[in-house]
Amino acid sequence: MVVQGWAATPLRTVRSDRLILEPQLAAHAEEMFHVLGDPAIYEHEGEPPASLEWLRERYRKLESRASADGREQWLNWVVRLPDGKLIGYVQATVAPSGRADIAYVMESAQWGKGLASEAVRAMTRELAARHGARRLSAVLKRENLRSLRLLERLGFSAATPAEPAGLEPDEIRMTRDMEEP
Repeated sequence: MVVQGWAATPLRTVRSDRLILEPQLAAHAEEMFHVLGDPAIYEHEGEPPASLEWLRERYRKLESRASADGREQWLNWVVRLPDGKLIGYVQATVAPSGRADIAYVMESAQWGKGLASEAVRAMTRELAARHGARRLSAVLKRENLRSLRLLERLGFSAATPAEPAGLEPDEIRMTRDMEEP
């Protein structure tokens, strides 16, 4: 697939020491519906999917790996433990400029084990090595201190006022430049 003059690289499975990041498919919807039903993950924002059918259709659309206008790569992985248990997801929207907006969700039973950091680290290495990401960005609620600490451990810092805003008053954008792969 060619996306606005640059070739989109196919999504592949990524492995880290303790995790497997699988390209997200509609077939993952049933397992993810269970994970996304964890009320603790919505403490700061969002809500669970309305239905399994809604989630399956959403994942089906995301399998294109590109925005409707073809300008952005949509890269989504589900996160598994080596025993096969699905525990969350990581995702990125990569623009032709090399800016990658990232997000992640991990079921609360896995919090505090370093798994979210490991999953995001594995994804960001893949983004830089294979998908042209040069600058990472994440938006979070200011009171989400768990996520803030995770991003800081991964080398993110608060965005400068000159960077694109588009934030709610209770949100903060964290950014990080990537090293060349």
